[in-house]
Amino acid sequence: MILLPLTHSLSKTQFNTTHHLLKSTTTHSTSRFHHHYKNHHQLSLPLSPGTDYTLSFNFGPYSQPITLYMDTGSDLVWFPCTPFNCILCEFKPNPSPSSSSPPTNISHSTPISCNSKPCSTAHNSISSSDLCTMAHCPLDSIETKDCGSFHCPPFYYAYGDGSLIASLYYDTLSLSSLKFRNFTFGCAHTTFSEPTGVAGFGRGLLSLPAQLASHSPQLGNRFSYCLVSHSFRHERVRKPSPLILGRYEDEKQSNGDEVVEFVYTSMLDNPKHSYFYCVGLKGISIGKKKIPAPEILRRVNKRGDGGVVVDSGTTFTMLPAGFYDSVVAEFDRRVGRVNRRASEIEMKTGLSPCYYLDAAATVEVPGVTLRFVGVNSSVVLPRKNYFYEFLDGGDGVRRKERVGCLMLMNGGDEFEVSGGGPGAILGNYQQQGFEVEYDLEKKRVGFARRKCASLWDRLNRDKN
Repeated sequence: MILLPLTHSLSKTQFNTTHHLLKSTTTHSTSRFHHHYKNHHQLSLPLSPGTDYTLSFNFGPYSQPITLYMDTGSDLVWFPCTPFNCILCEFKPNPSPSSSSPPTNISHSTPISCNSKPCSTAHNSISSSDLCTMAHCPLDSIETKDCGSFHCPPFYYAYGDGSLIASLYYDTLSLSSLKFRNFTFGCAHTTFSEPTGVAGFGRGLLSLPAQLASHSPQLGNRFSYCLVSHSFRHERVRKPSPLILGRYEDEKQSNGDEVVEFVYTSMLDNPKHSYFYCVGLKGISIGKKKIPAPEILRRVNKRGDGGVVVDSGTTFTMLPAGFYDSVVAEFDRRVGRVNRRASEIEMKTGLSPCYYLDAAATVEVPGVTLRFVGVNSSVVLPRKNYFYEFLDGGDGVRRKERVGCLMLMNGGDEFEVSGGGPGAILGNYQQQGFEVEYDLEKKRVGFARRKCASLWDRLNRDKN
């Protein structure tokens, strides 16, 4: 087992108001979800400050420190390399411990050859012959498969609001006590609106877990994280969230005052977007009312449409419009009959429905349960994972009022006509306070309620 700390970018990001933070977060979640339908090889959206998690490790023979966003929705590890030029990055925050730290020096790294499997994978499975032609390998060498000294051509990598051009190299990656030699990564000398790299944890061949599995199967074939509950409060993310590579003895057993039992649902294979962690959703319960999910959320079809992507890089859970409306209608029937709708807050935050709450009384909010496909595969969400309460006003113009908003979002019906993409996304806000396990060997995703800060303390203590 390898234990690594995940740092929530909220701890290094300042927002002027709660409205600003929530609007930024909802906008990012919507953009990332809708970008899954664009016809790019790489469908992940760059992660945004205040909503996501960063991972640090050492790289190369001189152990250069690198901080990247951790993302289960993409399958490539890339970072800025010197010399580095980022176009339109003046107002983009950098999550590195020192924002003035220079990009990585790769002078000792080895370029990947044009006839290698990683090169073909990065270029969306273009043949080695075509790639070596692009690398100017002579025809006789292409025919004799003797192009090993010719480097993999640079590749273009597009996001929703940015892009980059990268080249493939390999070098030593240091994860805690493990030194992983010949690790493949993308080196970007030029990016557009992308100052920070990404550690892809998806199911693709170039992701960090996939490469780790080829080096050490017991470490790479299963990983989990436990996101510390924060409710957008800085003081709650002082401790890191544990990222655990490999197995440890804690499954289905009592740990002090905490009983650990995972609820599992099977991964669904996606023929078009193979790196997604897709699962099936049967429905959502609001209190005791079961609301069935549309068929497209229960499975993935041959075109790659459907399923629910479990994603560390999207903040809020996104649901298709018709299903979302049914969930909200039942929620509003229970909450809206005793609390006034806060339409102005909905406009400012991008969340809906929101309500003005009684300042003194305990507000009754129905429970929310995610019913995944499988036997006994339901996950009961803690209230703070789906209903966010905060104070609005107190600015000298309006008195402070207590407000509460549902933290699920309308993803629209674009997936029904776009010709490809997930039906919904399970965001990281709804994953707080759970250990989420990705078991690549048994092809399943598991959820267990945990005290994540305590889990970090215990595992870190046991490691030392």
